[in-house]
Amino acid sequence: MLNKLTWPTVAWPILAAPMLAVTVGISLTACKILPTPSGENDGKAPAFNADKMVGDIWAAKVVPYLQQKAGPFPEVHALAKADPAAAGAKYGNPKKQANSPWTFAVRLEGKVVTANTQSRAATMDVDADGDGKADARVQIGPAMRGTALRDSLDFIQFNDFTNQIDFAQFGKAFNIYADRTVLSKLPREALEGRSVRVVGAYAMGSGQDLPLVTPAEAEIGPKP
Repeated sequence: MLNKLTWPTVAWPILAAPMLAVTVGISLTACKILPTPSGENDGKAPAFNADKMVGDIWAAKVVPYLQQKAGPFPEVHALAKADPAAAGAKYGNPKKQANSPWTFAVRLEGKVVTANTQSRAATMDVDADGDGKADARVQIGPAMRGTALRDSLDFIQFNDFTNQIDFAQFGKAFNIYADRTVLSKLPREALEGRSVRVVGAYAMGSGQDLPLVTPAEAEIGPKP
């Protein structure tokens, strides 16, 4: 007579084999091998590159725009203090964001009164009207504050960018490019008394005692 307690022990291995085979077969049938996307960025859109974007438009659009739009600094600054909107319409970006300060394109010519080149945020104070007193402060890098160059351009709009971070990086990229291509080539020693010529931009109410001009072009004359 067959013992009921030992029967499952003998039969179980015989039944388990076909069940295992069925399970493996189902798993292999359900699995699909998908092709890996090829090409740059795995088929995705190119990553945002603020430095390249600025480099692509600098010579072709940025500098020509500022050269055409800029007014003499004494004239621009006097009008800006009297009527910011009128100065903005003539020398600024009328398409600016509603709550943003006016940013003006200017040509600044004069003599260096004092200079601070010990800091990474180097500057020189410029007398533009010949009275011996500084009228504007010019950033000469490598570290520079603000986004005046970006904000002075009427063909650059916030809505053209995916988010605030990209827009901010784009603004900083102008300062980086200006330093690399223009400002890093300027002399740094014995600047007092030298003549200077700048084409650039400054924002109204930048928190400085003097208007803070960021150059797109800059020349410094020889020692007097």
